[in-house]
Amino acid sequence: MNFKSLQIPVAVVLTGFLAACSTTGSPFKASASYPAVKDAGYTLPAIPRDKIPEQYRRQTVTYKTSQKPGSIVVDTKDKHLYYVLPDNKAVRYGIGVGREGFGWSGTARVAAKREWPTWTPPAPMIKRQPELAKYRNGMGPGLKNPLGARALYLHNKNGDTGYRLHGTPEWWSIGKAMSSGCIRLMNQDIMDLYDRVDKDAQVTVL
Repeated sequence: MNFKSLQIPVAVVLTGFLAACSTTGSPFKASASYPAVKDAGYTLPAIPRDKIPEQYRRQTVTYKTSQKPGSIVVDTKDKHLYYVLPDNKAVRYGIGVGREGFGWSGTARVAAKREWPTWTPPAPMIKRQPELAKYRNGMGPGLKNPLGARALYLHNKNGDTGYRLHGTPEWWSIGKAMSSGCIRLMNQDIMDLYDRVDKDAQVTVL
């Protein structure tokens, strides 16, 4: 998805603030399996676990950070999203990130949570891809919807950033830079994260 650039003044200080973040040691919980899931009348297909690199499978890891439990840290370089737990631990998910020219960083908060959301392509995307004009008023939920099974909407002090943490049916894109700015997770992973994270949780994107 193509969205306007995220304007977050504090982004310039993030490097120093987040220098304390690190991952150490080996995961202490077995990597996730991804069976088929029935939800809200839809059946998400199983994801072939052996085709997902181990580092991108959902797992609990040791994670030292200055961020408080319940917050989210997105490491776009390593293609990981961390849901911070107490006692220097976190649930780590593999993610897909924005391709060159669509990356972003900064801090925001989870302003809204949606199950099986509607996807509306922004005007610049429709301009680049005229075939999407039929969705200018929104594409209804479903297995082919680009936002997947769940979406977390990110706002800052200026309002809606236009960026989302969301699911994707394209599980093979995890670990790659190919989205138009948003952070994508496998549908089974965004459902897991959705159930953990609270509205207004802080999200820090590196």
